Amino acid sequence: MTLGLPTPGSSPLSETEAASARATEDRIELLEEQPMPEPDGGFGSERFLDREISWLDFNARVLELAEDETVPLLERVNFLSIFASNLDEFFMVRVAGLKRRIATGIAVPSAAGISPSDQLDELERTALELQLRHARAFSEGVRPALAEENIFLTRWEELDEDARARLTEYFNEQVFPILTPLAVDPAHPFPYISGLSLNLAVVVRNPVSGKELFARVKVPDQLPRLIAVDGARAAAHASRVARYLPLEDLIAVHLDQLFSGMEVVEHHVFRVTRNEDVEVEEDDAENLLHALEKELLRRRFGPPVRLELTEDINPNVRALLLRELGVGEEEVYTVPAPLDLRGLSILGSIDRPALRFSPHVAHTSRYLNESETADAANVFAAMRRRDILLHHPYDSFSTSVQAFLEQAAADPQVQAIKQTLYRTSGDSPIVDALIDAAEAGKQVLALVEIKARFDEQANISWARKLEKAGVHVVYGIVGLKTHSKLSLVVRAEKDGLRRYCHIGTGNYHPRTARFYEDLGLLTSDQQVGEDVSRLFNQLSGYAPKTTFKRLLVAPRSLRSGLIDRIEREIRNAKAGLAARVVVKVNSMVDETVIDALYRASQAGVQVDVIVRGICALRPGVPGLSENIRVRSVLGRFLEHSRVFLFANGGSPTAHIGSADMMHRNLDRRVEALVELTDPDQVRWLGTLADRYLSDSTSSWHLTGTGEWVRHSRDAEGRPLEDVQEWLLARARSGAKNGKG
Repeated sequence: MTLGLPTPGSSPLSETEAASARATEDRIELLEEQPMPEPDGGFGSERFLDREISWLDFNARVLELAEDETVPLLERVNFLSIFASNLDEFFMVRVAGLKRRIATGIAVPSAAGISPSDQLDELERTALELQLRHARAFSEGVRPALAEENIFLTRWEELDEDARARLTEYFNEQVFPILTPLAVDPAHPFPYISGLSLNLAVVVRNPVSGKELFARVKVPDQLPRLIAVDGARAAAHASRVARYLPLEDLIAVHLDQLFSGMEVVEHHVFRVTRNEDVEVEEDDAENLLHALEKELLRRRFGPPVRLELTEDINPNVRALLLRELGVGEEEVYTVPAPLDLRGLSILGSIDRPALRFSPHVAHTSRYLNESETADAANVFAAMRRRDILLHHPYDSFSTSVQAFLEQAAADPQVQAIKQTLYRTSGDSPIVDALIDAAEAGKQVLALVEIKARFDEQANISWARKLEKAGVHVVYGIVGLKTHSKLSLVVRAEKDGLRRYCHIGTGNYHPRTARFYEDLGLLTSDQQVGEDVSRLFNQLSGYAPKTTFKRLLVAPRSLRSGLIDRIEREIRNAKAGLAARVVVKVNSMVDETVIDALYRASQAGVQVDVIVRGICALRPGVPGLSENIRVRSVLGRFLEHSRVFLFANGGSPTAHIGSADMMHRNLDRRVEALVELTDPDQVRWLGTLADRYLSDSTSSWHLTGTGEWVRHSRDAEGRPLEDVQEWLLARARSGAKNGKG
């Protein structure tokens, strides 16, 4: 396949207020965009699907994988855990933001024409349905299947005396010392309940007065949520029984030790979700690092947006919780025990290979592993020979991107390293390489995005560690998150200084690189090097009017650059030339881009969208989008790459990079796409896109009504091809990308 065409052969944030004001003016100029025309036909807001409902639809697709009996059992357990974690974040950010807009009187309808209050009603109804379905998937599907494999989520009354004795000893030694019962009475106000914590609401009775009192006990989150009754080793043997007891159950049966002299009448499990999004007015922050740390402390005290209760809760206890937490009935989610199925990740990590996806060992890219020269293992030598397109996790991250930075740190000819860090691992070899380079006397710049949602505290720690080692740490442009994935190495060679770059679609995170699908380009191309240098200068200094040749950079030129290319496809279609657009992203929300794709469809351009998560575009609508298809692929790896392909009248082009088609990416983040120039690489990405889009590939299809329909079997009931398994088989056979 070839796109339907013939195959071609120091931080500015700590400066004075005047500098901050200049940076703000620069940001305003960066955000300037010309209004784009809407599609023909008089279509109104109904041309867009609601983005929040679309996100819940995405999580429903994750749940479908947990319900799918053809998926290995422990992987189904992991999908249940992922669903729960996803839904938590949805409430903490999306629902919380919607409630905040309603509370402040901002009643502007969504792009789909839905008022905030109607949108919230629909979200709460759909979310409750999904939570109940999630609970059933565990209790009626996964839990019995685990029992068939001798893996049990058990209850205290089902345990023998020996097991109870062992667990009581564990409670006395490991649990009891860190528990803090909090009474509620005139001398003890109702305690603060932290977001996402699991809690026991306990009712006790004074045996003398007969008076009943309320207390709260927090389930410690520093201990395993599920306790291995028979030891962790038992779970690794299919012939042995592996039993797990929820930590809250262990605490519950020992409540008498916490309330000595009182009678424990009853207990109930509950959980609160709070608004945990972080807002920092950067223009008013003399030092972003300290301002963000203060905001992170305030995050813990955000207003509640969801209260989860078990079905057996006493109505009086329920009423007390609603009153004290200030929660409305519409914010209550009553579901079967156990609450917080994120804890199932413990079961998902059991060492039972027969119940998991087959192991995958990433291979070194053939272009980094060539044996025709003595310096084949030298990443710089390989990059001088050709641009190298990497596809993770099929290509090893450690022997490519990580090796690139580690060799740069150790190479005496390397003069400077510049690096963006949005998310990275707790034991990051990338950070270690930057520290090694700085300690070796190299000039090292690290742009640490300390506003990366839910990784703020970790990134603050990395920033301080890097600064102590002598790395120049900056935080980018005021008002913009830096989401681009860039590395730049400057090396002294015989003919002068040479730049080596990596531009990727994923984070510099060695752990997630093993299960996130991402692309990256290693190149020593002079023009790319100049562009990346200019972008780093813009991020660390003042250069708002920088222009680029091989890069499209948000917020200034990325949206307009993509739309220019879509408009070119429209002109080509009208001229009878090859015209097609293929977009692979995590989210497709931006109305301006969607309208451009609608115009392309109306002009006869075939448009294909491969989206993992949210999609606000309606495909297949007569007169609007009948030439648009939307597919979603989910599986063992998280589809994360962003790819933009254009037929270009017979000379196809391709871009890869960090940007999704969302307002925040295109308007409020620094994002970068790089254009590929190797025809083999462009052709390979086209072939790969066609594999994702093929009717013989297992995927979800989006209809014009907003329904996602799973296509996993053919007309005879045979399983359709799993594109990720196809890529794994291809990697094992020794074929590598660039050889489509």
